[in-house]
This record gives sequence, structure tokens and C-alpha cells, in this order.
Amino acid sequence: MLDRVVDGAGADGLEAIDVVTRPALEADVDDVLVADGYILGTPANLGYMSGALKHFFDTVYNDCLDVTARRPYGLYLHGRSDTDGARLAVEKITTGLGWRLAQEPVSSIGPLDDATGDRCWELGAAMAAGLL
Repeated sequence: MLDRVVDGAGADGLEAIDVVTRPALEADVDDVLVADGYILGTPANLGYMSGALKHFFDTVYNDCLDVTARRPYGLYLHGRSDTDGARLAVEKITTGLGWRLAQEPVSSIGPLDDATGDRCWELGAAMAAGLL
């Protein structure tokens, strides 16, 4: 899913957008502060976001509160049977940060297919185009 999001964000005509990827456990406050927007990705495990994404939010939340308000974000999730709990958890935290959901999240359950890949590409492209 990540590869397709990145491909979309780097599509023709979007070269002016600098796409930076960071694993959740490596991303820090400085990464968040310098970015104009965010695309978050997570597996949905046991009805919740990954521990790594939760750790990311715990690490950056206080320092980014208010400073990053109104910045756009997108989200993609993948689960075996359900992604609703993970999506809700991410949305609660991003609401607290004041981030605005700029694109409908891409949610996939079960094996990944070409349609999911296409939606991920569209998510990346739409987010990048929105930052131009």
C-alpha cells in the first residue's frame, strides 16, 4: 500500500512535492513540523492501530499541538477482518491535533488487490496535488 501511495504522490505534474517517508518508530517531531501534510498508514490489529503508529502519536502530540493545526492528512489501513476501530482511534488523535482529513481513507480487509492499490495511488496523488 505504501509503495502505491508514494507512486501516486510522485505522479507526473507533482514533481514539486517532496515526498518523505518515515517508519512510525523513526518519525519524530521535526519530521512533523516541517511537513505540509501527512499520509498515515497502519495495519488494523485487534481493532486498533499499530503500536508503532500509537507510539508516533505519543511522541509528537504535545510538541505538535496547535503548531500543526489545520494541516491536511490522509490515511490508509489494512486489516484481516475490521479496520473501523483503528480508523476511529486515528481520527480521534488527529482531531485532537487539529489536522483535517483531506481525502477519504483507504481501508482494505483481507488480501490486497489491484483496486486497493489503485485507491492508494489516488490517495497519494490527491494529497500531493492538494499541496501544490
